[in-house]
Order: sequence, then structure tokens, then C-alpha cells
Amino acid sequence: MIYPGDRLENPVTGEVLVFHQTAEQTGGELVRVETIVQPGGFVAAAHVHPAQTERFEVLDGTVGFRVGRKTLIAEPGEVAFVPSGTPHRFWNAGPGEARFVCEIQPALRFESLIETMFTLAAQGKTNEQGLPGPLQLAVIADAHFDTVRLPFPPAPVQRAALAVGAPLGRMLGYQATIPRRRPGRRAETARTYDRGRPHSRPARGPER
Repeated sequence: MIYPGDRLENPVTGEVLVFHQTAEQTGGELVRVETIVQPGGFVAAAHVHPAQTERFEVLDGTVGFRVGRKTLIAEPGEVAFVPSGTPHRFWNAGPGEARFVCEIQPALRFESLIETMFTLAAQGKTNEQGLPGPLQLAVIADAHFDTVRLPFPPAPVQRAALAVGAPLGRMLGYQATIPRRRPGRRAETARTYDRGRPHSRPARGPER
């Protein structure tokens, strides 16, 4: 479970998330997180939230967004809104650290998804894009299908592929949710993961 003040770091994508409001606090209405993106940092992949909206308010630095077919470069004070069902991604578009607040509505299983993906990255179990292997990813995607999907292929095709890949992955011992080690509430709140592989990927521009 995620608590207010918890801090998660992804050493591969260069993202740090600090949770301000959690699903438990808001009765599942929303999750509110502050995100710090290191120079060259990016979200792991373009994705779609079929039933959630996202609102990004930039606080510091410059953040690039790809929302549907539009590319936005947002600076402090500017807001980007992502309607449900819209493919999107973001990246640090400036030379320094970028910071924004994101509100996800409703919460669904966003916290579980982020905790799992960031934990795998911290354990060195993802590729340079921050994604785990195909069977591990299939197990995670199957469990979180109502929260996040790939922009393509179409959802029925993805579901059919997961119907094969996810059971195989589970047979091999892959888990759908991977919580952090929690030695204690106080220690976990203050924790920052040790950074793993050096993050030297240049800032990514818009997809074409």
C-alpha cells in the first residue's frame, strides 16, 4: 500500500514520485503525485488509461508531452490535460530537473502499477526503456488492464495476447504486483532507492 509522503524512484527512467494524496485517502477518487524528472528522463512507454484522466501542472523546468497526435512543451504554470482513452507520454524537455504535479482520476490500480514497475527497475529487472521482459510484462498488464494499456494494437488483440502470455508467465512464477520491501512505516516513507544503472539517455523528442 502507498501512504502519503511515500517516495518512489525509478533509476532507469529518471523519475521520482512523491505521493501527496492516495487512493485510500480519497476513497478511490484520485491519486495526486509530485513527479521529478531528471535530465534525460522519460515515462517508460506511451500508454493509454481507458477510464482515467490525468492533469499535469508543471512546477519547474520544461516537460514535453505527446497527447494523441499533439506535442506540447510545457513550462512552469502551464497545464496539460489527458482525457481517458488518449495515448500519451512525457519526457524532460529541458537541460535541468523538471517537476510537475499529476492528478489521476479515478485512482483504480495506479498505485499498484507504479510500485510494481518502479520496484522492478530498482531491482535491475527492466530494459533501458524501463520495461520488464515480455512474460513479466504480460502478467502485470493482465492484472492492470483496466488501468493502463498500450496505444496499439487494439484492446481486443492485446487481451487475446494476454490470455496466452499471462498464464504462462504466472506458471513461471512472475507476479502481477511486486511491493517494495517495507522494513517499517517510518523507514519506508523516507526511502529513496539507490540508483542502479547510470541514467544517461538524452531527452527524447516527440514520436513521429
